[in-house]
Amino acid sequence: MLSNFVSYILQGTFITIAVTLVALPFGLLIGLLLALIHTYAGVWATRASAIYSLLMRGVPPIVLLFILYFVLNSNWFNLEPFWAGSLSLGIVSSAYQMEILRGALLSVSGGQMTAARAIGMSKLQAIRHIILPQALRIAIPPWSNEASIVLKDSSLVYALGVPEILRRAQQLSATTQQPFLAYGTAALIYFVLVFATNRALDYLSERSKLPANPV
Repeated sequence: MLSNFVSYILQGTFITIAVTLVALPFGLLIGLLLALIHTYAGVWATRASAIYSLLMRGVPPIVLLFILYFVLNSNWFNLEPFWAGSLSLGIVSSAYQMEILRGALLSVSGGQMTAARAIGMSKLQAIRHIILPQALRIAIPPWSNEASIVLKDSSLVYALGVPEILRRAQQLSATTQQPFLAYGTAALIYFVLVFATNRALDYLSERSKLPANPV
Protein backbone atom coordinates (compact mmCIF):
# COMPACT_ATOMS: atom_id res chain seq x y z
CA MET A 1 0.00 0.00 0.00
CA LEU A 2 2.67 2.49 1.04
CA SER A 3 4.75 1.73 -2.05
CA ASN A 4 1.76 2.48 -4.26
CA PHE A 5 1.22 5.81 -2.49
CA VAL A 6 4.87 6.76 -2.85
CA SER A 7 5.00 5.68 -6.49
CA TYR A 8 1.93 7.70 -7.44
CA ILE A 9 2.94 10.86 -5.57
CA LEU A 10 6.52 10.64 -6.84
CA GLN A 11 5.18 11.15 -10.34
CA GLY A 12 4.20 14.64 -9.22
CA THR A 13 7.66 15.27 -7.78
CA PHE A 14 9.06 15.99 -11.23
CA ILE A 15 6.40 18.65 -11.75
CA THR A 16 7.15 20.16 -8.33
CA ILE A 17 10.84 20.33 -9.25
CA ALA A 18 9.99 21.82 -12.65
CA VAL A 19 7.86 24.55 -11.05
CA THR A 20 10.74 25.38 -8.70
CA LEU A 21 13.28 25.40 -11.53
CA VAL A 22 11.15 27.94 -13.40
CA ALA A 23 10.14 30.13 -10.46
CA LEU A 24 13.49 30.36 -8.68
CA PRO A 25 15.69 31.47 -11.64
CA PHE A 26 12.92 33.77 -12.90
CA GLY A 27 12.76 35.41 -9.48
CA LEU A 28 16.56 35.56 -9.34
CA LEU A 29 16.75 37.36 -12.68
CA ILE A 30 14.20 39.99 -11.69
CA GLY A 31 15.55 40.24 -8.13
CA LEU A 32 19.13 40.78 -9.30
CA LEU A 33 18.10 43.49 -11.74
CA LEU A 34 16.06 45.26 -9.06
CA ALA A 35 18.84 44.91 -6.48
CA LEU A 36 21.30 46.55 -8.89
CA ILE A 37 18.81 49.32 -9.64
CA HIS A 38 18.12 49.90 -5.96
CA THR A 39 21.81 50.02 -5.10
CA TYR A 40 23.31 51.91 -8.01
CA ALA A 41 20.55 53.73 -9.91
CA GLY A 42 19.03 57.16 -9.33
CA VAL A 43 16.59 58.20 -6.64
CA TRP A 44 13.38 57.56 -8.57
CA ALA A 45 14.48 54.14 -9.81
CA THR A 46 15.49 53.23 -6.27
CA ARG A 47 12.10 54.27 -4.93
CA ALA A 48 10.29 52.34 -7.66
CA SER A 49 12.20 49.15 -6.85
CA ALA A 50 11.51 49.62 -3.13
CA ILE A 51 7.78 50.00 -3.81
CA TYR A 52 7.81 46.85 -5.95
CA SER A 53 9.52 44.92 -3.16
CA LEU A 54 7.03 46.21 -0.59
CA LEU A 55 4.01 45.29 -2.70
CA MET A 56 5.18 41.83 -3.69
CA ARG A 57 6.19 40.91 -0.15
CA GLY A 58 2.81 42.11 1.11
CA VAL A 59 0.70 40.01 -1.28
CA PRO A 60 0.10 36.31 -0.50
CA PRO A 61 1.50 34.15 -3.32
CA ILE A 62 -1.85 32.41 -3.86
CA VAL A 63 -3.56 35.77 -4.48
CA LEU A 64 -1.02 36.77 -7.14
CA LEU A 65 -1.34 33.32 -8.67
CA PHE A 66 -5.10 33.78 -9.03
CA ILE A 67 -4.69 37.32 -10.39
CA LEU A 68 -2.22 36.16 -13.03
CA TYR A 69 -4.21 33.12 -14.09
CA PHE A 70 -7.85 34.15 -13.74
CA VAL A 71 -7.61 37.90 -14.45
CA LEU A 72 -4.57 38.78 -16.55
CA ASN A 73 -4.40 35.42 -18.27
CA SER A 74 -7.99 35.62 -19.46
CA ASN A 75 -7.61 39.14 -20.84
CA TRP A 76 -4.07 39.52 -22.17
CA PHE A 77 -2.24 36.19 -22.00
CA ASN A 78 -2.87 32.55 -22.68
CA LEU A 79 -0.73 30.78 -20.12
CA GLU A 80 -1.19 27.17 -19.11
CA PRO A 81 -1.70 26.54 -15.37
CA PHE A 82 1.88 25.30 -14.97
CA TRP A 83 3.37 28.51 -16.41
CA ALA A 84 0.92 30.82 -14.66
CA GLY A 85 1.72 29.21 -11.32
CA SER A 86 5.47 29.06 -11.86
CA LEU A 87 5.79 32.65 -13.05
CA SER A 88 3.60 34.04 -10.27
CA LEU A 89 5.74 32.28 -7.66
CA GLY A 90 8.80 33.70 -9.38
CA ILE A 91 7.40 37.23 -9.24
CA VAL A 92 6.71 36.97 -5.51
CA SER A 93 10.12 35.41 -4.90
CA SER A 94 11.85 38.18 -6.86
CA ALA A 95 11.02 40.70 -4.12
CA TYR A 96 12.65 38.54 -1.45
CA GLN A 97 15.60 37.73 -3.68
CA MET A 98 16.01 41.43 -4.38
CA GLU A 99 16.44 42.13 -0.66
CA ILE A 100 18.90 39.24 -0.28
CA LEU A 101 21.00 40.44 -3.20
CA ARG A 102 20.77 44.09 -2.21
CA GLY A 103 22.15 43.25 1.22
CA ALA A 104 24.94 41.24 -0.39
CA LEU A 105 25.84 44.11 -2.73
CA LEU A 106 25.94 46.58 0.14
CA SER A 107 28.18 44.25 2.15
CA VAL A 108 30.95 44.60 -0.43
CA SER A 109 33.24 47.44 0.57
CA GLY A 110 32.52 50.68 -1.27
CA GLY A 111 36.26 51.23 -1.54
CA GLN A 112 36.40 48.50 -4.17
CA MET A 113 34.17 50.48 -6.49
CA THR A 114 36.33 53.55 -5.92
CA ALA A 115 39.49 51.60 -6.64
CA ALA A 116 38.02 50.09 -9.80
CA ARG A 117 36.99 53.48 -11.12
CA ALA A 118 40.44 54.84 -10.27
CA ILE A 119 42.13 52.31 -12.58
CA GLY A 120 39.84 53.21 -15.47
CA MET A 121 36.98 50.74 -15.18
CA SER A 122 33.47 51.96 -15.86
CA LYS A 123 30.80 51.60 -13.19
CA LEU A 124 29.21 48.74 -15.11
CA GLN A 125 32.54 46.95 -15.50
CA ALA A 126 33.29 47.34 -11.79
CA ILE A 127 29.89 45.89 -10.87
CA ARG A 128 30.22 42.99 -13.30
CA HIS A 129 33.82 41.96 -12.63
CA ILE A 130 34.45 42.99 -9.02
CA ILE A 131 31.31 43.68 -6.98
CA LEU A 132 28.87 41.11 -8.33
CA PRO A 133 31.08 37.98 -8.03
CA GLN A 134 31.70 38.76 -4.36
CA ALA A 135 28.06 39.61 -3.68
CA LEU A 136 26.80 36.38 -5.22
CA ARG A 137 29.08 34.36 -2.95
CA ILE A 138 27.82 36.25 0.08
CA ALA A 139 24.20 35.76 -0.97
CA ILE A 140 24.28 31.96 -1.18
CA PRO A 141 23.47 31.15 2.50
CA PRO A 142 20.37 33.42 2.74
CA TRP A 143 19.42 32.52 -0.82
CA SER A 144 19.28 28.84 0.16
CA ASN A 145 16.43 29.71 2.55
CA GLU A 146 14.53 31.36 -0.29
CA ALA A 147 15.12 28.30 -2.47
CA SER A 148 13.51 26.13 0.22
CA ILE A 149 10.57 28.52 0.52
CA VAL A 150 9.94 28.51 -3.25
CA LEU A 151 10.16 24.71 -3.29
CA LYS A 152 7.50 24.46 -0.58
CA ASP A 153 5.36 27.23 -2.11
CA SER A 154 5.29 25.25 -5.36
CA SER A 155 2.50 23.28 -3.68
CA LEU A 156 0.22 26.29 -4.29
CA VAL A 157 -0.05 25.49 -8.00
CA TYR A 158 -2.31 22.60 -7.02
CA ALA A 159 -5.06 25.24 -6.83
CA LEU A 160 -4.86 25.51 -10.63
CA GLY A 161 -5.07 21.76 -11.09
CA VAL A 162 -1.36 21.21 -11.77
CA PRO A 163 -0.69 17.55 -10.83
CA GLU A 164 2.27 18.12 -8.52
CA ILE A 165 2.90 16.43 -5.16
CA LEU A 166 0.08 17.97 -3.15
CA ARG A 167 -2.49 17.56 -5.94
CA ARG A 168 -1.68 13.88 -6.26
CA ALA A 169 -1.81 13.44 -2.49
CA GLN A 170 -5.23 15.11 -2.50
CA GLN A 171 -6.42 12.72 -5.21
CA LEU A 172 -5.16 9.71 -3.28
CA SER A 173 -6.80 10.93 -0.10
CA ALA A 174 -10.15 11.24 -1.87
CA THR A 175 -10.01 7.87 -3.63
CA THR A 176 -8.52 5.74 -0.83
CA GLN A 177 -10.04 7.51 2.18
CA GLN A 178 -6.62 7.45 3.85
CA PRO A 179 -5.69 11.10 4.19
CA PHE A 180 -2.98 10.55 6.82
CA LEU A 181 -1.05 8.17 4.60
CA ALA A 182 -1.51 10.33 1.50
CA TYR A 183 -0.51 13.65 3.05
CA GLY A 184 2.12 12.05 5.26
CA THR A 185 3.80 10.65 2.15
CA ALA A 186 3.65 14.07 0.51
CA ALA A 187 5.17 15.68 3.61
CA LEU A 188 8.01 13.15 3.61
CA ILE A 189 8.80 13.82 -0.06
CA TYR A 190 8.80 17.59 0.53
CA PHE A 191 11.14 17.11 3.48
CA VAL A 192 13.58 15.07 1.39
CA LEU A 193 13.53 17.67 -1.40
CA VAL A 194 14.11 20.58 0.97
CA PHE A 195 16.83 18.73 2.87
CA ALA A 196 18.65 17.82 -0.35
CA THR A 197 18.36 21.40 -1.62
CA ASN A 198 19.77 22.86 1.59
CA ARG A 199 22.67 20.40 1.68
CA ALA A 200 23.53 21.08 -1.97
CA LEU A 201 23.54 24.84 -1.44
CA ASP A 202 25.55 24.50 1.78
CA TYR A 203 28.13 22.57 -0.22
CA LEU A 204 28.11 25.25 -2.92
CA SER A 205 28.56 27.94 -0.29
CA GLU A 206 31.57 26.16 1.19
CA ARG A 207 33.12 25.57 -2.23
CA SER A 208 32.66 29.19 -3.27
CA LYS A 209 34.35 30.69 -0.22
CA LEU A 210 37.56 32.54 -0.96
CA PRO A 211 40.60 31.23 0.94
CA ALA A 212 41.58 33.32 3.93
CA ASN A 213 44.63 35.49 3.51
CA PRO A 214 47.61 34.14 5.48
CA VAL A 215 48.63 36.31 8.40
